[in-house]
Amino acid sequence: VQLQASGGGLVQTGGSLRLSCVASGFSLNRYTIGWFRQSTGEEREQIACIASNTGSDGSATYAGSVRGRFTISRDDAKNMVYLQMNNLKPEDTATYYCAAGRGTVVVPTGCEAINFGSWGQGTQVTVSS
Repeated sequence: VQLQASGGGLVQTGGSLRLSCVASGFSLNRYTIGWFRQSTGEEREQIACIASNTGSDGSATYAGSVRGRFTISRDDAKNMVYLQMNNLKPEDTATYYCAAGRGTVVVPTGCEAINFGSWGQGTQVTVSS
């Protein structure tokens, strides 16, 4: 089972992108889903996390660096999770990944990379100044 992120690209400062995360081989609706990013030479950073609507409340949490600019959402009927990114900055340049929580991942305290799996290939986001 794997998740695949898509929707990245090159955008100017202040622009927007919407990333999509699709699952193959399983249904996302029971899982907490996280978005992460990694820049060259940096550690993977958790940026947004959304709880399941099944057995939890679908709540979301964000890293301080993206709060107010990024919005995570899920469409369980389509088996998709999205990351709407607005007011992009050069420091948002990174490869973005989505991943599914291993077992029960409580939002926000459990939203760390170590608690997530099913990592797929990421999608590159480049923000030009």
